[in-house]
Amino acid sequence: MFITEDPIHINKDADIAPLVVMPGDPLRAKYIAENFLENAKLVTEIRGMYGYTGTYKDKKVTVMAHGMGMPSASIYVFELIHYFHVQKIIRIGTCGAVSPKLDIGDIVLTKSIFSESNFAYTYNGYIGNVVEASPELNDKILKVANNKKQKIYYGMTMTTDVFGPYVDIDAILNRIPKEYEILSEEMEAYGVCHLANSYGILATTLMTVVDSKYSKIVLTPKDRETKLNDMISLALDSIIL
Repeated sequence: MFITEDPIHINKDADIAPLVVMPGDPLRAKYIAENFLENAKLVTEIRGMYGYTGTYKDKKVTVMAHGMGMPSASIYVFELIHYFHVQKIIRIGTCGAVSPKLDIGDIVLTKSIFSESNFAYTYNGYIGNVVEASPELNDKILKVANNKKQKIYYGMTMTTDVFGPYVDIDAILNRIPKEYEILSEEMEAYGVCHLANSYGILATTLMTVVDSKYSKIVLTPKDRETKLNDMISLALDSIIL
């Protein structure tokens, strides 16, 4: 295995906190830093992938974007773990609902993730279709949500190598074993949690529903950037525990 002495995609001198919240969109990282963190500083912007470090309720936190898809997200997760020794990661993102239980705007916490992808097998020979998110981290999120009286859905999500609305998502769902109840679909959680599990750190994924196979409503890019505040606050309040 060849691993460079310094990270390639994150500034090697970046001040990275042990606690990291990871949106996919760099502009969402900027929005979180400017609206939720105190004394936030841009610590890396290689390839336009913004990372900020500041404080949230007096705890040092980094908000680091990871881009779209498992290949992109895995690069940043690996560098955060290997070079900066992070301890906890909460991916915060958007998802599509594939269960009639969910409505646009609902918040979903990932318990486990199903994927048909070869990502984990290519990465280190893992042959399973399911990876687990951190139970310890999820317990904290569930407790914080309960204290806030904030409704969230907790269950299995599906990570795909393609953008769900642009393919026949029912064909994919029909191939999944019937014992799995899939609530939502997205493109990164399987890779993020597999890397975290492989390196012994805590990671999970928290998502807001922005489209649904049961609805014609789709949140606009602007809405996706600014109207996810409940999820963002929940992630930040949980990561500092």
